[in-house]
Amino acid sequence: MIGTFIKTLLLGLCLIALARGELQTDLLSEVHFLIPAGPGGGWDGTARGVGRALELEQLAAQVSYENAAGGGGGRAIAKLIETGAQQSNTLLISSTPIIVRSLQGIYPQSFRDMVPIAAVIADYSCFAVRADSPIKTFKQLAESFKAGPKSIVIAGGSVRGNTDHFVLAKAIQLAGGDPKLLRYLAYDGGGKAAAGLLSGEAEVLSTGLSEALQLHESGLVRIIAVTAPEQLEDHPSLPILKDEGYDLTFANWRGFFAAKGLDPDQYVRMQNSLKAVSNSDTFETIRRRNGWVHLYIEGSEFLAFLEQQEDQISRLMKSIGYLR
Repeated sequence: MIGTFIKTLLLGLCLIALARGELQTDLLSEVHFLIPAGPGGGWDGTARGVGRALELEQLAAQVSYENAAGGGGGRAIAKLIETGAQQSNTLLISSTPIIVRSLQGIYPQSFRDMVPIAAVIADYSCFAVRADSPIKTFKQLAESFKAGPKSIVIAGGSVRGNTDHFVLAKAIQLAGGDPKLLRYLAYDGGGKAAAGLLSGEAEVLSTGLSEALQLHESGLVRIIAVTAPEQLEDHPSLPILKDEGYDLTFANWRGFFAAKGLDPDQYVRMQNSLKAVSNSDTFETIRRRNGWVHLYIEGSEFLAFLEQQEDQISRLMKSIGYLR
């Protein structure tokens, strides 16, 4: 009887091992993340969060990262496109700026020059000041700006006219200020922009919530507004811009793209890997810690979403005079 039990157990273990082997063939065994900015920003944090969850959940055998800053993100996109045949395991992370910069003509490529794999999260925008700043609310910021636009320098982790710039500009416009008078100081990534705020180079930081949240919780900065539609379940004490009477909500999606010309099955494996990690308990913990919104859209639905975003952002930027 014992012998029969052991044989049955071994057979069961073999079947489980085979099932896992079949599952793994549908996932990427190796993942290389191409990040179009330096360490410390939203792209970097999201890619490394996904990569960490892939490792902890044992969904990939090898995970690597490459920071390729430059050209407003264009350097990394150009590399992926130009060396596509050598990038079979590469996932480039991007977000709303890929649409903005293409609309502005900062670089000639767009999301259409790559294969959209999946969006995984969205990150609300937020505005923050140093902990010792006399500015306590967005209304006070708006009033200070209107009284003396040149006295307020804004730090952002993207180029002029991009997400960090135009989201705050729209909020200022809704408060009765002239968005074209904003003194915007562009940094290479949210981490450097936050350092600019803390060093005194700027009075206000406009960035993704995840990039300011830990600084806020540590007491180094104070978040004065978040562009969420309602109070955040995981961070209920954060002030919501809409609650102050300014009807602006905005979330910056973050997702992954691959080079064109790969085996169609490889794209399926990429989607499977991102879907599996997105649904994992490990990534859920990372997501909640960073204040991200769960947003999984893949394949053709992701492409349709990008086209819709392109139209909406074009109209928003035109409304504040940042695009003709």
